[in-house]
Amino acid sequence: LADNQLSGNIPSELENLSELTMLDLSDNKFSSSIPSELANLTNLQGLWLDYNQLSGEIPTELDNLTNLQGLGLSGNQLTGTIPSGLSNLSNLQILYLGFNQLNGSIPSELGDLGKLRTLSLSYNQFSSNIPPQLGNLTNLESLELDNNQLTGSIPSQIGNLSSLWWNLDLSNNQLTGSIPPGLGNLSSLHNLDLSNNQLTGSIPSGL
Repeated sequence: LADNQLSGNIPSELENLSELTMLDLSDNKFSSSIPSELANLTNLQGLWLDYNQLSGEIPTELDNLTNLQGLGLSGNQLTGTIPSGLSNLSNLQILYLGFNQLNGSIPSELGDLGKLRTLSLSYNQFSSNIPPQLGNLTNLESLELDNNQLTGSIPSQIGNLSSLWWNLDLSNNQLTGSIPPGLGNLSSLHNLDLSNNQLTGSIPSGL
């Protein structure tokens, strides 16, 4: 049902479609909150609600969707924090939460999502430090944390993300300290953006 002009609430009755493996309602005009009843669709492998007008918090019940490989909630008006229970989604490969109004810290538990290939948290209001545990995501191909309010230094563990090839974007935050030398080991990286921070020191060899 993507790319239409559907509006109103997302019907909670969708929970009755118990065999559903993909639900794509992106690029519509749905409003109100995300129905927690969607968490009963335990066969879902993909849930895409991007670019609507959804508000409220991310339902904690979504951690029941343990078969989920892709979760897209970007481009809405979601608030609150990322539920730490999303770390239970051990099959997740794509997590899009960008372009919302999410705040608080980035949960260190996201580092447990070992199959994750894309993590996009851009254009929110996240603060505090970048969790070093993100360095455990060795299958990650793209990491986008830009346009937030992140502080502290860039964790040296980011240099462990040897599968990064598409994007590492930490721009437009409040990061301080030096650039970790390990970033010079990300030899497959196509796009690196550290602009508009408060970084100091020299540029590591290899960059």
